[in-house]
Amino acid sequence: MKKFLFVSATTFLLFACKEQRPAEEFYMPAEWEPHDAVWLGWEKDSSRGYYPVVTNIIKALASNVTVKIAFHNDTILQKAKLYLASQGIDSSMYKTYIMPGDRYWIRDHGAAFLINGKGELGVADFDWNAYGYPGFLEEKYSGNKDSVQHYLNLRKEMRMKTGTVDSQMAVAEKAVILKTNVVHEGGAIEVNGEGTLILCEATVFQRNPGMKKEYIETEFKRVLGVSKIIWMKKGLADDPQNFFRRIAANYYGGGTGGHTDEFVRFSDANTILLAWVDEKEKDLNPVNRINYERMNENYNILKKATDEDGNAFTIIKVPLPDLITKKVQARQKIDSGEVTFDVELKNFVPSEAPKAGDSIYRVPAGSYMNYLVTNKTVLLPTYTAYGSSKEKEEQVRKIFEEQFPGRKIVFIDALMVNWSGGGIHCSTQQQPSRKK
Repeated sequence: MKKFLFVSATTFLLFACKEQRPAEEFYMPAEWEPHDAVWLGWEKDSSRGYYPVVTNIIKALASNVTVKIAFHNDTILQKAKLYLASQGIDSSMYKTYIMPGDRYWIRDHGAAFLINGKGELGVADFDWNAYGYPGFLEEKYSGNKDSVQHYLNLRKEMRMKTGTVDSQMAVAEKAVILKTNVVHEGGAIEVNGEGTLILCEATVFQRNPGMKKEYIETEFKRVLGVSKIIWMKKGLADDPQNFFRRIAANYYGGGTGGHTDEFVRFSDANTILLAWVDEKEKDLNPVNRINYERMNENYNILKKATDEDGNAFTIIKVPLPDLITKKVQARQKIDSGEVTFDVELKNFVPSEAPKAGDSIYRVPAGSYMNYLVTNKTVLLPTYTAYGSSKEKEEQVRKIFEEQFPGRKIVFIDALMVNWSGGGIHCSTQQQPSRKK
């Protein structure tokens, strides 16, 4: 009995010493906390193959959480309803919103939802520049201002509209907006819900050239309600910045340049999942070699890191799927209506470009880390149909069953969105339940 009283008193003292948030302070809860809804984006999809992925996501979510879908206009909305009905999804299974901004990846440009102790909903409203597009153009055209400005002007109005979707979502949900001039995407936000945030230097500094790290940290702490920031160095090699980039040798791909939801995630307040390449696999191809080196560097950072209370983390290594590639051709011109994995030369950074007619290996942004946790469910990508190890995927299943007990593990084939540099997590955005 005395032992019980001692433990209880110690626990009480530890709890009392932990600084409590003021009730009015907004913060981003952890993804495994209850959700009122999960948002999806939708765009006109002539050749990308997103629709089957979205269909399976909706089917997996609809029984456990409200599904909300944002559309650029009513024409796209009505066509979407017809398509979803043809796939056995009744309109009662989701809610629809018209929010001008023609993009699929709603986590990145949409609302980063917050809550506070008063039962209010908030939104962290970051600036948007289409994944560091200005900086990419500067690199692609070697600082040629005319070329940079020319391409910035193309679809400028649509990019600006897309940058307002987060505030449109805030208005629709009557949420308080916390605005910042820091440019950032939702797929690069990873919080434990208790005050710790993980960021990646490669994306944050590329999006915000000339902005001091101290100021950036102050803004993240202010709008996300965190007190501790852990900085990773680089993300996965198969998630390079924009399209198309030479990853290594004859391997090419495109993506965000290092979103955290591709390689490092919290599974609880004190446990971190990290994408991993085993020693025995590091020399199978040059992409594995780069990922092995980058993830080891990040692992060493995480081993030395502590949470908001000074506690060390438990780090669990999650294997990456076996590398998937598609041998395609670099072509001078591809017709706009043509459905192909081949790539046009104009989309490459000139210094990295192959020659017309060259065969190259195109690489998708494949990772088990691009998963979604929501009410009673974890949505995970599957890669066994494309040659990745079944044993490895079973290992991943067991990790997630242990980390998220009581939730159903649902595997979804999301490779078609991987080819565009994203995944299940990028395709969704959770809206947390308000504190009562």
